[in-house]
Amino acid sequence: MSKLLLLALAAAALLAQSPKYGVGRAPTPDEIREWSISIGPDGKGLPEGHGTAVQARDTYANRCVKCHGDKGQGREDAPAIAGARPLRTVGSYWPYATTLFDYIRRAMPFDRPGTLATDQVYSLTAYVLYLNGLVKDTDVIDARTLPKIQMPNRNGFVKDPRPDVCQGKVEMSYSQQSRNVLS
Repeated sequence: MSKLLLLALAAAALLAQSPKYGVGRAPTPDEIREWSISIGPDGKGLPEGHGTAVQARDTYANRCVKCHGDKGQGREDAPAIAGARPLRTVGSYWPYATTLFDYIRRAMPFDRPGTLATDQVYSLTAYVLYLNGLVKDTDVIDARTLPKIQMPNRNGFVKDPRPDVCQGKVEMSYSQQSRNVLS
């Protein structure tokens, strides 16, 4: 009886995976390229564009303050993005400045993610870095300058000691990962 039940469950799983329902389709290579917007710590994948904290003041006031506060201190429902330790803020926790650009581009503003122009993303990145005391408000942030910013916690992470994780092997580079996704 248990073998019959196991066989029935396996058959149901296979049928659930079959294409007979006609739902969805495989993405086209162009769609995959549009979605492949990852930014590596070294800045690979950063688009053309630029911005300063000064240029972001209006955008921050109109689209970010209601959640993150006027000085990045956060609100009840949104985290602080600036402030002293031990809070996990951009300035005290994040190891790479490029991660900030990537996150803002993908996920902000919370109610309309992905709607910011590239120059707005660079400007807001500069503004958050400025709030954390990491750049001047007139420093130009772009694909060349952003990866050079040394975040205070860059060396604050340790390698994973578990034996089941890649140890001592060279991990795939960002460009190798991108090629694997696109092929």
